[in-house]
Amino acid sequence: MSNITRNYEADGATKAFRIAKFGSDDGQAKQASASSDALMGVFDELDHASGERADVVRAGACRVQLGGTVTRGDFLTADSDGKAVTAAPAAGDNASVIGRAEVSGKDGDIISHVLAVGQIQG
Repeated sequence: MSNITRNYEADGATKAFRIAKFGSDDGQAKQASASSDALMGVFDELDHASGERADVVRAGACRVQLGGTVTRGDFLTADSDGKAVTAAPAAGDNASVIGRAEVSGKDGDIISHVLAVGQIQG
């Protein structure tokens, strides 16, 4: 599977393999900080300072860092640090999802997942 990667200006500091959301202006990407963010992809394998150019994988299979325990097949969303966690919206809430875990893992692991940006309801 081929990946589609786009280059953006980092809107704030970003960490490698963290989930990205749309930035403050057109052409910017920011590290996600909540499951309700407008998630767009995953930052590449480099950390970036604010204002630097950063690649974001927008489609395909890529790696993402976990912020908790996930099981293969889980839908993934962002935690407050832009790490991937299992999407589990409360009743009546929505959660943006970035994709599904290909493998199981725990906090700090970097796992493979398939990007499938969307939203699920609680």
